[in-house]
Amino acid sequence: MSDLSTAELRRLDLTLLLVFLGLLRHRKALNVAAELGLTQSAISQALKRLRDIFGDDLFLRRPHGMEPTALALALEAPVSQAVDSLRGALGAARSFDPQSAEGVIRIATLDAQQAVLIPALAARLRQRAPGLRLSILPLGRAEAIDALGRGRADLSLGFLWTTPETISGERLFTEHYLVAGRSSSLPHAPMLDLDAYCAADHVLVSPAGDLHGVVDEQLAAMRRFRRVVLGLPGFLPALAAVAASDALVTLPSRIALAFADGFGLVTAEPPLPIRPFPVSVFWHIRDDANPRTLYLRRELAEAVIAENGVP
Repeated sequence: MSDLSTAELRRLDLTLLLVFLGLLRHRKALNVAAELGLTQSAISQALKRLRDIFGDDLFLRRPHGMEPTALALALEAPVSQAVDSLRGALGAARSFDPQSAEGVIRIATLDAQQAVLIPALAARLRQRAPGLRLSILPLGRAEAIDALGRGRADLSLGFLWTTPETISGERLFTEHYLVAGRSSSLPHAPMLDLDAYCAADHVLVSPAGDLHGVVDEQLAAMRRFRRVVLGLPGFLPALAAVAASDALVTLPSRIALAFADGFGLVTAEPPLPIRPFPVSVFWHIRDDANPRTLYLRRELAEAVIAENGVP
């Protein structure tokens, strides 16, 4: 027969092909029905559809069972290969071998997690998945969600108090705050009283360069205020600015503990309650069962534990 048209191909489905291969293997409809969990009537209907699509009897009834026609025998190899290819493709889609995996992983995150999480993740991937490369997108919350939705990012790191229904996430750790400054600015570190804190100049970290943040909101609720003299979009520039002045910076504890000493700074506990926040990994729901995404989430969680203990 001539090549199947698109319309004829649309009439085929995987069950028909499995019935066809089953009849070639067993030559009895009863055995095929038992193997596929179908009724004999369903097998008969499938055979009728196959005959109609291919324009051939395909199987002839004989006393010993179903005898394949010449066309059925000719179709056996290509149909078997097609089914095996599909089975292999579906199996590969459900598995992930980090040692042989290749490609680029794009993660949307701002500088805090770029400094705290990404180096540890990159080191782990170099050892466990050497064919994977990391590309970091410096995107804020709304932009990161949009990038996940558009497929521009595979994962996002950070915190969101609310997420759209299309975004899944899991907590990696809960972050708290510390205050960093020169020892002359924090003479009683790790202790710091509220009066001294409010009297000092402050550097504020905000991606938008704002001069008002969550600390100022908390101080306002306490009928206190501080003087923010510099707004910067990143934590490491803020630490550098504090190292060159008498100002203080209030920042996530993991950033402070990892980098303050390198800038010659000491740390102290904030003299006011500041709401902690969860740092999570986010992904689009279409990747809920993606084995590569599952692997990366596991590596991130293990990196947190390896670097800092139980989160």
